Amino acid sequence: MSSPLSKPQIIAHIQKSLNYTVFDSKWIPCSAKFVCLGNFARGTGVIQIYEVQHGEAQLITEVEKPKPLKCGTFGASSLQQRHIATGDFDGNLHIWNLEAPDVPVYATKAHKEIVNSIDGVGGLGIGDGAPEIVTGSRDGTVKVWDPRQKDLPVANMEPVEGETRRDCWTVAFGHAFNDQDRCVCAGYDNGDVKLFDLRNMSLRWETNIKNGVCCVEFDRKDINMNKLVATSLEGKFHVFDMRTQHPTKGFASVSEKAHKSTVWQVRHLPQNRDIFMTAGGAGNLHLWKYEYPAQRSKKDSDGVDVGVAGSVNLLQNVTLSTQPIASLDWSPDKQGLCVCSGFDQSVRVLIVTKLNSA
Repeated sequence: MSSPLSKPQIIAHIQKSLNYTVFDSKWIPCSAKFVCLGNFARGTGVIQIYEVQHGEAQLITEVEKPKPLKCGTFGASSLQQRHIATGDFDGNLHIWNLEAPDVPVYATKAHKEIVNSIDGVGGLGIGDGAPEIVTGSRDGTVKVWDPRQKDLPVANMEPVEGETRRDCWTVAFGHAFNDQDRCVCAGYDNGDVKLFDLRNMSLRWETNIKNGVCCVEFDRKDINMNKLVATSLEGKFHVFDMRTQHPTKGFASVSEKAHKSTVWQVRHLPQNRDIFMTAGGAGNLHLWKYEYPAQRSKKDSDGVDVGVAGSVNLLQNVTLSTQPIASLDWSPDKQGLCVCSGFDQSVRVLIVTKLNSA
């Protein structure tokens, strides 16, 4: 029987109250700094940079923007530049140099409505191939952008004429293990999960998880697709084994009823792809570990390979707030360090211990 202290512990290290609604928070790679994005009550956007020093989060930079900022990513930037790409409430995609954040280094009107989600690949030494940014919007489209090309997306996934446009809530890159292959996964408000193959420009797979999809993430962007987690409104999340795709059954999956409310976010630990954290609508965090089955695929009655799902174990959970935790980001450099922000207008730096023995 393991003692309670032998399990990973989630420790709230720093809590900082803010005077605006924060929608996203991200660590700046190779630093002890993080960025917060959000909107002031007067309807303008804000970028703040904090540095963790002596157990405190010191505000270094604050810049006000015309439109509220919804989401951000460093995924398409080099480690030298560390530019952040953001999506705002007006459908704009901007890239900012945080050393001089007054004027964007890249700007385009990406969507007709709010940019709900953004992800990047090909930067930070993660994922082969060109640096690319994917945006998902309320206008129903998912677009892929190359920051070296102005105005026009390199790919545009939108409903065909006559199809209803569903609100796209979440997007994520994966399968970028060489300079040709790359996939985008998108989740929609009606429970659709769609996997787009950017190499063939085709819809590779789709399913429906019966509830609005709040967040999707591959366990790693830069490997042959391994696992995908999709979280939903009613407190459930699904883990798909992406290694074996059956012609009719698709990918094998396991689902878990994690929270009593919406699971807003899922983030995999950068140092261990089988450990991930989910953030819930009741202000709680759950830390999970995925256990692989003895065999990841088997033959069906027709001799075709079909995937076998594993299981998920709860390592630890903690309640931080009464309000939803809407963003969560692990530090890419320091294992167990993470930043999260919620609708209680505060940002927290957490330390998760004993992840090596989990």
